[in-house]
Amino acid sequence: MALIVQKYGGTSVGTVERIKNVARRVAQARANGDDVVVVVSAMSGETNRLVALAHEIQEKPNPRELDVVLSTGEQVTIGLLAMALHSIGVDAKSYTGWQVAVKTDCAHTKARIDAIDEIRIRTDINAGKVVIIAGFQGVNANNDITTLGRGGSDTSAVALAAALKADECQIYTDVDGVYTTDPRVVPEARRLNTISFEEMLELASLGSKVLQIRSVEFAGKYKVRLRVLSSLENSGNGTLITFEEDQNMMEHAAVSGIAFDKNQARINVRGVPDTPGMASLILGAVADANIEVDMIIQNVGSAGTTDFSFTVPRSDYQNTLDILHEVQKTIGAREVCGDDTVCKVSIVGMGMRSHVGIASTMFRTLAKENINIQMISTSEIKVSVLIDEKYLELATRVLHQVFELDKEPIKKG
Repeated sequence: MALIVQKYGGTSVGTVERIKNVARRVAQARANGDDVVVVVSAMSGETNRLVALAHEIQEKPNPRELDVVLSTGEQVTIGLLAMALHSIGVDAKSYTGWQVAVKTDCAHTKARIDAIDEIRIRTDINAGKVVIIAGFQGVNANNDITTLGRGGSDTSAVALAAALKADECQIYTDVDGVYTTDPRVVPEARRLNTISFEEMLELASLGSKVLQIRSVEFAGKYKVRLRVLSSLENSGNGTLITFEEDQNMMEHAAVSGIAFDKNQARINVRGVPDTPGMASLILGAVADANIEVDMIIQNVGSAGTTDFSFTVPRSDYQNTLDILHEVQKTIGAREVCGDDTVCKVSIVGMGMRSHVGIASTMFRTLAKENINIQMISTSEIKVSVLIDEKYLELATRVLHQVFELDKEPIKKG
């Protein structure tokens, strides 16, 4: 008998009929002899509705009270799913995050999980019950309800799987696995049977929306076996995120997937005095405003000045410009400007460790299409480029083709 943690997102529980469908899936897992813990999100659109209500009351909602409001979405879902299971003869019990308890730090609306008290869950599992837990939420040391931020239900599920030492954590969503890229952009995109944790972590951080990055980080830290499956159709075994390299492959594919991210803006600080500490003054001011910086380039100094460029989320573009116009006065930079019509396209693959010429192939392919590369960032298993947003789909298609991602990898024998 295996212990399985199943997580169902907002689309999967978006209607009463879909909640009943989830109940049937859970019942089937129980019939197969597995113990099941289910983590659910709020019904699709519900969190947005609750956020909008809060903003109608208060322009900047009090974070503690906002968490109280937002946590109600998942509470509705767990109760309805428990009822759906009862109606088909499956003994089930629901818990909010604070009842379990999922213990977090005190950062309202973006809390991080510190620990999970799994005693009540284990007691119910041993009694033969299906345990249903509200994702996205927990409780802090002050006994205040907290939420984990967007996509937090994935993190809840992985954390519970780690605490319970579950055999597998299954993330059910509206797609049937992890693809080589977004099939809506490249119809030839292929579903991957397996992908390494490192590759999945890179893809999640670079724009792939299949798994929330914090959940992948958690899985890596605690070696949780993850699988992505479709909740809307019965379509095989999905994609397994694994920690062991597939020894049956003749050779790792140079590139396993392509991710893209439209939520990008480029910031340029030109004519910066070429003296120590300038980068710290520029990026420190941005960090103090809690703005995340991604790609960074500093040019070689010339005539006593240098140019400094980096990317930020598009939603922070104007705020970053405003901050740096103030910094400009302090450091004596010549100009602060930027562009919020850019995007990031990235290739990811474990095979990059042993294949040479991957980056040059990428650059040559884009050059053939007259796509100008504005910035480049690399790691051991990925290459990212910043380009004009209008070329996003073209770049993704031609890179998918040149790296033959539509073809199955060759296996031994």
